[in-house]
Amino acid sequence: MKEIQLQKDYFNSETIETIYFGGGTPSLLSSDEISLLIGTITGLHTVSSDAEITLEANPDDLHKEKLQSLRQTEINRFSIGIQSFFDDDLEWMNRVHRANEAEASVKRAQDAGFENITVDLIYGYPLLNDQKWKYNLDKVFELGVPHVSSYSMTVEPKTALASFIKKKKQPAMDDQQSAEQFILLMDAMQTHGFEHYEISNFCKPGHYSRHNSNYWKGVKYLGIGPSAHSYNGETRQWNIANNAQYIQAMETGHIPAETETLTETDRLNEYIMTSLRTIWGLELNKLNSIAPGAASQLLIAAKRYFDNYWIEQKDGVIYLTQMGKLYADSIASGLFF
Repeated sequence: MKEIQLQKDYFNSETIETIYFGGGTPSLLSSDEISLLIGTITGLHTVSSDAEITLEANPDDLHKEKLQSLRQTEINRFSIGIQSFFDDDLEWMNRVHRANEAEASVKRAQDAGFENITVDLIYGYPLLNDQKWKYNLDKVFELGVPHVSSYSMTVEPKTALASFIKKKKQPAMDDQQSAEQFILLMDAMQTHGFEHYEISNFCKPGHYSRHNSNYWKGVKYLGIGPSAHSYNGETRQWNIANNAQYIQAMETGHIPAETETLTETDRLNEYIMTSLRTIWGLELNKLNSIAPGAASQLLIAAKRYFDNYWIEQKDGVIYLTQMGKLYADSIASGLFF
């Protein structure tokens, strides 16, 4: 609440369209605490009457009493971290919840009147064969959720999993498996009427995540809390990660953030990276608005990707093909200035 007040001028007088409680486990907050935070925002900013207000939640936190109390807040969307509907997979991932809780949490949220739900699923890890992956997807379709975020398992350095793989106590991730399961994912989503509107995100028509869509479209955002990042199109800032130092900064009334001003090249590359991932694509005119002549330079670099049918162009907009989506990061980095 203190930082929200300190950062009150970040948006000038712009209307807030989305609020997102994410990172860590915000479902540990009580309903009163959530209401206090939202009230602090609405007291300092104009918030749209139909703002999308999302809470990330672990399945085991969404018990009946919790959901009933959350109905008294302005939360209107849940992002539920299911990951898998198999107990052995969840245990391998060190997740606290179990498969029956994952399914039950979605049903309880729906019964409590929350229809705008997204769930997370992970693929591309050693325990997940294609049969199990299809089961996970079918379970999501059966539950009738309108939005799915799905990510390939990545191994972060300095984690227990990275150490186990290095010591050969766990098998390494298999890129071929990830690619094949990503294709299974895309095909299944299309069959069930979901739009693939961003590399890792699928939704029924009209159920885009407005918050995340704004991020990919380059709309400014403000992050509050330790490690939080903010962006306004010209600069990027990030808060200190150390909790004790963050609290000390709040007590002395200063914002514990570092800031960098984005160069023209930074802004070009930022736009390439975010826009190519989406259904809306990369607009050549927008590149030229950042740097005159940038579009013609990019088209030269893009020739090999056109030749491979990884990208296509229509009405001055470049899109990834389905095959290109397998190489999205590589294509974006290959087009960087």
